[in-house]
Amino acid sequence: MNVFKTLAHRALLWGLKAPHQPHPLIPEGLAQAAQPTRPVWIDGEGGSRLFGWFVPPPQQRAPAPGVVLMHGWGAHAGLMWPAAAWLHEAGLAVLVLDARGHGLSSPVDFQSLPRFAQDVDSGLSWLRQQPEVDATRLALVGHSVGAGAVLLSATRQPDVRAVISLSAFAHPAEVMQRWLAQMRIPMRWPGRWILAHVQEVIGARFDDIAPLRSAAALSCPILFVHGQEDETVPFSDAVRLAEARGAEASTCLAVPGGHDLTEGLGPDHVHRMMGFLRASLGVSSLEASRVSSPNA
Repeated sequence: MNVFKTLAHRALLWGLKAPHQPHPLIPEGLAQAAQPTRPVWIDGEGGSRLFGWFVPPPQQRAPAPGVVLMHGWGAHAGLMWPAAAWLHEAGLAVLVLDARGHGLSSPVDFQSLPRFAQDVDSGLSWLRQQPEVDATRLALVGHSVGAGAVLLSATRQPDVRAVISLSAFAHPAEVMQRWLAQMRIPMRWPGRWILAHVQEVIGARFDDIAPLRSAAALSCPILFVHGQEDETVPFSDAVRLAEARGAEASTCLAVPGGHDLTEGLGPDHVHRMMGFLRASLGVSSLEASRVSSPNA
């Protein structure tokens, strides 16, 4: 690599570096005070250590379905904590995970959608081994890049029975093109070189890891949830992802508001997601805890 490419490579890694936001070891506003929620450390790819919170299922005799919950770019497990409450009330054991380079997990030189997916894989492997979890009934929930990651992870995890995609983008090349436009970098040069170089660095072609491709390849039920006023990833991406599944297999839930969904999700939306998971995972009324107007 010549001097120019070396400098360009370093500048690109700096420009695409995810912001780091630490969070408390114990989640603030613990919603499941009666449950033995505990911090856990999980062995990740390449000797990394992943931090997460594990919330056992509602008290019961038999193992319950489990779900891995993954945040988006520059976020952390703490920002996904509100979703853990309604996932738990749906009758699931919940693992809320920090991706590498985020929260309390191991630092990395760069992050990417494939690495996020590897971290989801590691979380699933850990979850399968927990005695409280029925390893034949597993689900994945992710936001933004985390949504793309859970879709990609599910393509190589045939035991995943359901996926909820929150604010997923359709194709990473389009995300990169929007970033180039925002940075006022011409697409012809050096934009094309940047797109090619990013694919070389992450070790994957954008077409191969695109949520459009992952969604089309999956046979398990998927619920696409997206903000109608999302200015980061347009709502049309959710429609395209749903269409990639085919009219009968797809489900798309429109939510008021923007990309993070926090303010737009209301009780009706949460009940819809809870019902989707219960139906997909075969959660009985005895397994699910009582639901009283949950808020995400």
